[in-house]
Formats: sequence, C-alpha cells, structure tokens
Amino acid sequence: MKYKLYYHQTSCIGCETCERVCGFLYERPRVHLYRVFGGIPVPIGCRHCEKAPCIKACPEGALFKDDDGFVLVDPEKCIGCLMCAVVCPFGAMDLDPITKSIFKCTACNELRARGLNPGCASLCPAEAIIFENTVNIFEDIRKRVAEKLASSSLNL
Repeated sequence: MKYKLYYHQTSCIGCETCERVCGFLYERPRVHLYRVFGGIPVPIGCRHCEKAPCIKACPEGALFKDDDGFVLVDPEKCIGCLMCAVVCPFGAMDLDPITKSIFKCTACNELRARGLNPGCASLCPAEAIIFENTVNIFEDIRKRVAEKLASSSLNL
C-alpha cells in the first residue's frame, strides 16, 4: 500500500469537519465523531486494515481491497448479514436502511482516482486525519509524539 489514512486522536479538536465534509460528499457520512471520557473527541472510520478481518468474515466476498490497499464494499454482493460489522475493531461499518447493504469509508476512492486526497484529511483544520505515504506517516507520528512529550515536559 502506498498511502494510509491515519486518525490521530490526540490532535482532534472535535470540530466535526470530518463528519460534515463526508456527509457533503456522500449521502451519509462514513466517518463519525464520538465524544468519550468527559468529552474527548474521537473520529471513528475505517482504518483499512492490512489484514482486514471484515474481508475474511464476509461470506459473500462483498468486501475487497482496491489497487491501493483500501477496503471497499461491492453493494451488489452484500447481503447485509453484518458479519463484517461484528469483527470490525473500529466500528466502521454502517447498514444502509434502504439497500440493506453495508457502506463504509472508501478513503474517497472517487477523489483518489482524480489524484486528490480524501475529503476528511484535506479539510481537517487540526490535521488529525492524515492521508500520507506509508513511509512518511510513521515519521509524522513520531514527530507528533515528540512534540507532545516536549510540550508536556515544559509544563511541569
């Protein structure tokens, strides 16, 4: 996989931009912001796992990876059994009440096909959602952690 969609929870400011832009691009948002433990905002969406348990759990083969390694759903094959939702560790699946098939984050495959980044990553003002080359993403994570540690040690 060349690129990865990464949710950096500690950077999230709870503005709900990710959810709103996703809802603008699609009929229903595929990323949701939840507030936990006294209001801490956490964006929840598909992590497009390397060894995606949802793909293995689907009895109809409706879930698959695209050429870039992102997990997608073929709604024509989906029977709405929710096995993918049961095994997803991130709660990233939703059931369409009309079609009775699963829908989930596609990392904006339509935008990616045009050379653009996913909407949530492009518009997140806190850069809490990152769409980055897999080589660079780990360096970005280390830098963020180092900055967080440095700022917390300055506040002692």
